[in-house]
Amino acid sequence: MLMPLGAAAARDATAPEAPADRLMDLLAASGLKPLRLAGRHLLPIVQGGMGVGVSAHRLAGAVAADGGVGTLSSVDLRRHHPDLMARTTGLGMGEEAKRAIDAANLEAIDREIAAARAASGGHGLLAINVMRAVSAYAASVRRALEAGIDAVVVGAGLPLDLPELAQDHPKAALIPILSDARGVQLIIRKWERKKRLPDAIVIEHPRLAGGHLGAARVADLGDPRFDFENVIPQSLAFMRSAGIEGQVPLIAAGGIGSCEDIARLQGLGAAGVQMGTAFAVTAECDAHPEFKRVLAQAQAADLVEFTSVAGLPARAVGTPWLRSYLRAEAKLQAVVHAKQRCTKAFDCLAQCGLRDGLAGWGQFCIDNQLAAALRGDVKKGLFFRGAGVLPFGEQIRSVRELLERLLTPAPQLAA
Repeated sequence: MLMPLGAAAARDATAPEAPADRLMDLLAASGLKPLRLAGRHLLPIVQGGMGVGVSAHRLAGAVAADGGVGTLSSVDLRRHHPDLMARTTGLGMGEEAKRAIDAANLEAIDREIAAARAASGGHGLLAINVMRAVSAYAASVRRALEAGIDAVVVGAGLPLDLPELAQDHPKAALIPILSDARGVQLIIRKWERKKRLPDAIVIEHPRLAGGHLGAARVADLGDPRFDFENVIPQSLAFMRSAGIEGQVPLIAAGGIGSCEDIARLQGLGAAGVQMGTAFAVTAECDAHPEFKRVLAQAQAADLVEFTSVAGLPARAVGTPWLRSYLRAEAKLQAVVHAKQRCTKAFDCLAQCGLRDGLAGWGQFCIDNQLAAALRGDVKKGLFFRGAGVLPFGEQIRSVRELLERLLTPAPQLAA
């Protein structure tokens, strides 16, 4: 458990300084405020959840060990466990195969949380990101809570039922991901009727973040209602009017790459920030080294916005596969029809443009493409990436080096 700010002075002078303690000292010197969440004083830096398998126990455990919020992604975590993959390979199609794969993924959640907990050394906070749009959403939330996860983060849909799913785990933090003030008001009002407030809310900017984005259409990504300068003050004003000021911290996500960025967002009223791509290119990230290289070397001109199979806008690196798909997209959309059988043995999304024949939605298998990216397959992979500039450019550095840089103001870096 992290000690409160100021406690560094009370530490045993003969004891070696733990990395988390050193980073909390850097935080105090930076002028940034700690993130107070789930009864803890944390670095104001949340590592975003990234699937399939990109943020698993190595990355989440390392971030938590250094005093931040480390986040697992729940989707298809069996891919990090050869025995679970062997158990679920060649099963064919049908309900029996689906049940076997779903069970393997739930077992993988248990293993990954335990491994991340061991790696964290009792520091920081461990979260799991579960997409509302996946069919195993409820089962994954329940399994993670039973395994002792500290926080559940939910995006890709409104988690109106999350308080019910977590009712037997009142100490676990519940954190929805939203993109505008209207969504913040809706969630708070709906949850208040269930006698529960969000423990924090991630405000994700669709124009800046990577992966699935919180806008209705690609054309909406630049809408000013998503700007932090609008969403954060409007959300705080609503909470003041609702009599819950100071009870729900806001965490800004998208386009953050420096201590000055964090200070600016805290100046707007955010309690902390969430970052994905910057952690995806660290040494501890659970993906293949080639995955990290692709993300680190991608420039703004290399990024592509498109509609995913989940019906949401998405942002990724324009790899050969993605550009080839986009060239063929109009033809694929012209012949869209409901498929009788999914190409996978399990339904990874509750609604899928390819499987369900949904016009205007993506027409590819997202599990195949994300799994290829995890393996570092540039020709076949879908490499989600945010639009921001990375703190270390094209370099692959450690989680600790990243956190140290984010906690160091520019004049000190120059010195």
